[in-house]
Amino acid sequence: MAASDPTVKTTRAVDETGERSSRILQTRDLHKEFGGLTATDTVDFAVEEGELRCLIGPNGAGKSTFLNLITGQLEPTAGSIYYDGIDITPLPSHERVDRGISMKFQVPTLYEDLTARQNLRIPLQRIVDADEFETRTRELLAQFDLLAEIDETPAALSHGQQQRLEIAMAMALEPTLMLLDEPVAGLSVEETAEVAELLRTIQAEEGVAFIVIEHDIDFVETIADRVTVLDQGSIFTEGTIEKVKTDPAVRRIYLGEER
Repeated sequence: MAASDPTVKTTRAVDETGERSSRILQTRDLHKEFGGLTATDTVDFAVEEGELRCLIGPNGAGKSTFLNLITGQLEPTAGSIYYDGIDITPLPSHERVDRGISMKFQVPTLYEDLTARQNLRIPLQRIVDADEFETRTRELLAQFDLLAEIDETPAALSHGQQQRLEIAMAMALEPTLMLLDEPVAGLSVEETAEVAELLRTIQAEEGVAFIVIEHDIDFVETIADRVTVLDQGSIFTEGTIEKVKTDPAVRRIYLGEER
């Protein structure tokens, strides 16, 4: 069968996301089941190079499962994931990181006994030589307005500072695609605005593409180039934030409005 021929799969990956395409990521018929439950239902999803895409939908729509399939934390039941000209479907998570995919999870995963400097050293060790570590650490902490907290442990940081440190750790891996799962959950209005500005600056200056899961529709409106709405594991609709916000069907499933 053609689908089992690695040459065919490689060619398809190149066609979908290689030099001949502006897409950095493409999923095809991506499907994930847990027992008899379908969490992701044959999803075709694409992200352009340098795009900031937001992924929204009600709880249980399959958003986090979808990101975990992209990072390799979960193995798909069926379907393919193409990234930067490669079929990454069979690759383990660490190889996807090496190819430029980084993720900040919804629940903070900082090392509580380590300082901000030491937390950053963990991802930086994959990227820079030992003699570059201090310089790059300070650059990242300054970029994320955390240089004054370089020797503080996470317990001494505010929730907003912890979120920024986690994004800095993801950025330390020098990704071309970053996945963020609810990066402003629990943040104040001011902190949310700071994260929005930070993501837009990274996108503009470094060309990083983002997929961002978020429930804060005002934040989504501030940052998104395009929005994808997931419902019951499938793509319900995609488009600009204006199109999505004014779609009555989206308002029913996402905002819980009555018919």
